[in-house]
Amino acid sequence: MEKTDVIKRIKDLGLLAVIRGPSETLTIKIIDALVQGGILGIEVTFSTPNAYDVVEQANKKYGDRILLGMGTLTLPEQAESARDIGAKFLVSPICNEPLVRSMAESGLVTMAGALTPTEVFQAYEFGSDIVKVFPGSLAGPAYIRAIKGPFPHIPLMPTGGINISNIRDWFEAGVIAVGAGSELCPSQLAKEGRFEDITKRAMSFVKIISEVQSEKEQ
Repeated sequence: MEKTDVIKRIKDLGLLAVIRGPSETLTIKIIDALVQGGILGIEVTFSTPNAYDVVEQANKKYGDRILLGMGTLTLPEQAESARDIGAKFLVSPICNEPLVRSMAESGLVTMAGALTPTEVFQAYEFGSDIVKVFPGSLAGPAYIRAIKGPFPHIPLMPTGGINISNIRDWFEAGVIAVGAGSELCPSQLAKEGRFEDITKRAMSFVKIISEVQSEKEQ
């Protein structure tokens, strides 16, 4: 899949689930629950036990049905490893030049983390296709509007603090997608075996995203 196709699909999906799974087995079950709920953009973080194995298993099971990437990259060498096992996009919570450039050089869609205007600009200059505004809970939609003033050309995706009640506000502020973690798939639900609850949460998120995108097209 070409990079432009991946970026388009991220925009079309509007939502990436950020998974910090408690174990390899439970993370696969979380992915199954999310897919059942209609969420097809999934980021498996490196903080997940055996993250590489999780991505390989999910790729074998779902293939191109889902858009699968790896997140919480902190080391340059992780970019190439993630690409080799089939990740379609890379996400980091930080803006470190060697790291971001290695992510971009992998040929995969790159999303580096940033918060301040300087970090947002640097992340984009270093090769980030989409800048991950993190933590979104400290920024808020009003901050996105302010950032879009000087940087209207930089695609932004907030992660952290995203929930059902504020998704519409983020999109109205100008983001191309949002990343949702604990509000969407809390690890405690997985530990308790409550995967149906994760599926229900997924369905709720998908519903509001669909409504927001339909409104944008009108």
